Amino acid sequence: MIEDFHKLPPYSLEKDEKGQLLLGELNQLTEWHRTQCAEYAAYLEAIGYTGKQAKTLDEIPFVPIRIFKKIKLKSIPDDKVFKIMMSSGTSGQEQSKIYLDKETAILQQKVLLRLLGEFVGYKRLPMLVVDSRTTISDRQLFTTRGATIMGLDFMAKKIVFALKDNMDLNVDVLIDFVNTYGNEKFLLFGFTFMIWQHLLGEIERRNLKIDLSNGYLLTAGGWKKLKNEAVSNKDFKRRCEELCRIKHYVDHYGMAEQTGCIYAECEYGHLHASIYSDIIIRRYRDFSVCERGEKGFIQVLSSLAHSYPGHSILTEDEGVILGEDDCPCG
Repeated sequence: MIEDFHKLPPYSLEKDEKGQLLLGELNQLTEWHRTQCAEYAAYLEAIGYTGKQAKTLDEIPFVPIRIFKKIKLKSIPDDKVFKIMMSSGTSGQEQSKIYLDKETAILQQKVLLRLLGEFVGYKRLPMLVVDSRTTISDRQLFTTRGATIMGLDFMAKKIVFALKDNMDLNVDVLIDFVNTYGNEKFLLFGFTFMIWQHLLGEIERRNLKIDLSNGYLLTAGGWKKLKNEAVSNKDFKRRCEELCRIKHYVDHYGMAEQTGCIYAECEYGHLHASIYSDIIIRRYRDFSVCERGEKGFIQVLSSLAHSYPGHSILTEDEGVILGEDDCPCG
């Protein structure tokens, strides 16, 4: 059924129509993974899932996100594993391992580009990556950072890495990129803590005059590390504008466990679900569904998890649904 999604603009359906399309796909995926992954089948049996198809999205059974750190979950044979995605856990933490076949990897990349293209356009642009080239050196065993950079490769006319292998800012490369491409639209990508620490921090420390006003800053992840330093989204954007005149932002929420299905931020600061995915907020005490405006755990639904049972995941992140189909951005 996934081909039905590709025929539609990714933000074109309202709640009821999208819900029915997504529900059909997710029911198919639940049954597929139940028959192809013995560990997932055992989990469904343990929670009392009978195999009866869900009638609403909140009835789709979910797995807790940390299960991917503990158990090898995949719905493909070993010889079909094309890539293993690793979550970007900090040193000493267990990392999730997500097993992709070639078809799922291509599908995730295709959808990621469709979603980002809605915000920055579909023309290939030069891209400055605030990371080092070593991040993408191991194509078989990807971290979230490396996989996201590689996923953006198809959007870029040219990729330039702004950091050296030791993570120091390569000032000569940065200045050369700005002189070459800075007068026209370009992409700037980095995880938020990388931008904050290795780009903004170094520009300020070295008292550099850098104009990135024509750049579209794509950020992904890293907010937890910034919050530890008491840096808010507003603080981040203010410093970007003060130090290098950045005006255009496309932040998004996403995770290694559901690569491709991102929730991108519009100009009003709201994160949006596309037709490929959806969000449910659940209460802490019993996992019942929250009312609109009520904070709880975020459950993420994705139509792209074909090689592993990650189509319905209860995360350990907190969130609130502010509205549906009524954002001023359209």
